[in-house]
Amino acid sequence: MKKFSLVCVFALLFFTVAANAANVLYFYGGDFDPNNPNANGLGNENDAIVGGNPYGAATYQNFVVSGNITVAQLATNNLMTITPTSVYWEIRSGVSEGNGGTLIASGTNTGNDFDSHPTGRSGFGYTEYNVDALNLSVALSAGTYWEAVVPVCTTCNGRSFNSNTFGLNSVGTQISNQQFFNSSFFGANFTNANNEGVFQTFSSAVYVVPEPTSMIMLGSGLLAAAGVVRRRLFNAE
Repeated sequence: MKKFSLVCVFALLFFTVAANAANVLYFYGGDFDPNNPNANGLGNENDAIVGGNPYGAATYQNFVVSGNITVAQLATNNLMTITPTSVYWEIRSGVSEGNGGTLIASGTNTGNDFDSHPTGRSGFGYTEYNVDALNLSVALSAGTYWEAVVPVCTTCNGRSFNSNTFGLNSVGTQISNQQFFNSSFFGANFTNANNEGVFQTFSSAVYVVPEPTSMIMLGSGLLAAAGVVRRRLFNAE
């Protein structure tokens, strides 16, 4: 009975840790800092006020990939007064002034494939929410890419602004001042976000599937721990 319970416990632990490790933070532009005098936000939304197909306004944050990765999740932090019912996302390459580059992947996530929750921060009378596109599987090789994650609520009479950040608690690599804004509603065609205000970078994130070697090390560590506990149980019998 002890042997069976021990195996079950470590099997459950392994799969629990593996599930929680499914999405590893690869890139994060940084936190919104309401105390920074240059803090700002830029329209990132599809709602009853700023609407369009597939969005009314979108911000594009770049991130640099150093090797082969599989994107599992994309996110943006947004100062907003809407309650999203879905999220639209894109990954592009080759974006420049007036040029949307090449669309690598896109989609609209609903139900369990998206999430929206408060970050605990606020600014300009808005509450900041983290909005995630979940359960993705987009393979990328080394290079520079741009992501957009747009909260969607076509019946909401509110606004959403992708939070501006200056790198506070940032992770990974991005190219400053190479963020872009696209909106037919506002008459912008992939214009540099600096043309719209102070936007060194946006509070956006990319999560990836962990490398197989990491999972092998995790499994090996748990098996080693199981062996130690198993020996101790047998010695106690």
